Amino acid sequence: MTVLPCAAHGADLLALARRLPRIPRRDLHGFLDVAGGAAAELPGPLGAALDAFAAEGNASGYLLLRGLPVEDDDALPRTPDSTPAPVDRPLLVMEAMLAIAGRRLGLHTGYRELRSGTVFHDVYPAPGAHRLSAAASETLLDLHTELAYHQFQPDFVLLACSRADHDRRAETLVAPVRKALPLLPADVRAHLFGRPLPCRVDISFRGGPDEAGPVAAVEPLYGDPRDPYLGYDRELLAPHDPADAEALAVLSTALDEVREPVRLVPGDVLIVDNFRGAHARTPFTPRWDGRDRWLHRAYVRAGRDGGLDGSERAGDVVGFVPRS
Repeated sequence: MTVLPCAAHGADLLALARRLPRIPRRDLHGFLDVAGGAAAELPGPLGAALDAFAAEGNASGYLLLRGLPVEDDDALPRTPDSTPAPVDRPLLVMEAMLAIAGRRLGLHTGYRELRSGTVFHDVYPAPGAHRLSAAASETLLDLHTELAYHQFQPDFVLLACSRADHDRRAETLVAPVRKALPLLPADVRAHLFGRPLPCRVDISFRGGPDEAGPVAAVEPLYGDPRDPYLGYDRELLAPHDPADAEALAVLSTALDEVREPVRLVPGDVLIVDNFRGAHARTPFTPRWDGRDRWLHRAYVRAGRDGGLDGSERAGDVVGFVPRS
């Protein structure tokens, strides 16, 4: 299953959302604890789909929850133009959906160096944003595994849509490794499996846009050789060996061939399997009128890489440790 229609469960989902604290950022741990209780009471088909995706994933590398409850556009605040969100901002319906669905999957996690260590991110176009930033609307945000260079890489990336772009042009592209793998020659698979390649880090982890920052070691294919995880970033992976570069180019072409477009509309929550897929976003043109595209993003860890020891809580913030 790739797309799960949820409109039939709207009343039940709104009832769960109303149980959540109204000002989530005042006590985020407490808010997410309540969301965890609500997640256990999700309507059966929705809960089962999330459980199956958490356990096994799927061939497409994503699950799209479509038709969730969302405010009418006129009832929403203006699309933000600064980050992080004010601590006293009231809960939005799509943030509630992000919280409840995410808690069914695992633990929401913040990253100290990213977005001031906040856990829920507003994603919106910003003038002059760096081209590698999610806020850079008019350039392609190329295929990448989110935080592939981070030792505490999230298992899932969740994107909830309160507003689409005006022209409905923006697409989130998901390239699943399960579909790309059969396109790779056996020698390329063998070359890339378990082979650490140099990977630069995003500007948030460099100390500034002009800083070189640390270099991590990212394995493009790792885990189970028959069903591997993917570590990929088209912009940041920087192999020195020509043979590595050649093999990576073959993987890159395969990912392009299998990528699937998802055009997010209000009421959507897109869940990307961040261990088995890369994602991207196509350009769009903002109007700067207070009603530009507005997504809410959260990272969820589930410990599939052994990165959880049982002491963590949803809402924890972790510091940067480069993969090595």
